[in-house]
Amino acid sequence: MAKRAIDYGKNIADGSLDPMELLSSVYEKTDASDVADDIFTVLTKERAQEEAQASRKRRREGKLKSPLDGVPISWKDLFDTKDIATEAGSKLLEGRTPKKDCIALKRATDAGMICIGKTHMSELAFSGLGINPNAKTPPNINGDDLAPGGSSSGAGASVAQGFVPIGVGSDTGGSVRIPAAWNNLVGLKTTHGLIPNDGVVPLCPGFDTIGPLCHNVTDAWVSTAIFAGIDFNSPEPKPISECKLLVNKTVTLDGLDEDQEAGFHDAVAKLGSAGAKIDFAEIDIMNDIQALGPVLFPYEAWQEWGEKIEAQPELMFEPIKNRFMAGKDTTHEQYETAWQAMLEMRKVYDAQVADYDAVLAPTIAIAPPSVTELLNDIELFQKTNLIALRNTRFFNMFGSCALTLPTSKPASGLMVVGKPMGEKELVSVGLSIEEILNA
Repeated sequence: MAKRAIDYGKNIADGSLDPMELLSSVYEKTDASDVADDIFTVLTKERAQEEAQASRKRRREGKLKSPLDGVPISWKDLFDTKDIATEAGSKLLEGRTPKKDCIALKRATDAGMICIGKTHMSELAFSGLGINPNAKTPPNINGDDLAPGGSSSGAGASVAQGFVPIGVGSDTGGSVRIPAAWNNLVGLKTTHGLIPNDGVVPLCPGFDTIGPLCHNVTDAWVSTAIFAGIDFNSPEPKPISECKLLVNKTVTLDGLDEDQEAGFHDAVAKLGSAGAKIDFAEIDIMNDIQALGPVLFPYEAWQEWGEKIEAQPELMFEPIKNRFMAGKDTTHEQYETAWQAMLEMRKVYDAQVADYDAVLAPTIAIAPPSVTELLNDIELFQKTNLIALRNTRFFNMFGSCALTLPTSKPASGLMVVGKPMGEKELVSVGLSIEEILNA
């Protein structure tokens, strides 16, 4: 199922596709698949059947609720789902069963989208690699032993493997963009606060965001708008000749693997040849804000989960536990100092990029590593995880929204970064960039 979600919606609306038949095709594929169990924690077949039947009825009555009414999607296993286990990939939450849907899922359901199941993820969402030996590690579309990217690993795999056109994930430091890039997908990291986190298992409340993984920018926009409760009509593409783009010359270009470097520079060259105005500049503030990450993220994560982890540390995968433990000794004063410094740095960054439609960077510095090698070397796991998160995490700290788009190289993404709450403007630019990269 590599078709655009928006096209499924159009076919349902014109009567050429029945929501029940579409859902049946999804479950026929999961039932026949040898990787579905590694992707889905549960398939919500009874719920999905009821939702698809309701969509069929609305279609017959001419009362479809949105462009994605009747379209099947998957949900990362940290989104509360009524009467269905939501365990965030952790044995610490085994048996946790919410009494109601989270707000994002409720809005999707109200718009007619079909919840087909929940997807595996990194433990408590605190890893960019997507490897979870305490649950399941979903496959990477580019290789059986390659890390799928996390923490929204199953969300990405559910789309890349063709089960659904949209997987819903979360992004605290890169958890939508990394699995999207490593699986040749589009991912949208939204601005913190655009979509309510009510009913979402938290990691770092100051940074947690919700976003889709899919095959194209239009699907990313329409689904995001539904989750956010805003107008879901897609903006017009901004002519590429009117786009002013900035390439950061500092740390985001350091130490790139061969395909990441080639994919990024090829994409930038295509955009320049198509008429985009591209400037290259050093955003020095990135070097300063990078130092705040080891204070901000582990502190918030430890405040959320430290008590549970200390009560049952043996239930956690060691490198993930160690990352939480890094926040144990950080004081509230140190955190507040770092938070205020981050806010000041955001002002500097915002001023430097104010005249640009978007900032461009490689989504990830490295290619997906071997799962086997990482599981055999905890120190390598921890080091590789931080490298994988490096480029994406900057823009969580800057408070930006960001797209990742596939490049000419597999598992290599172009990150297109917009301004806070500037998703509609970012999508307008992203639509034009997508067309050029796909040409």
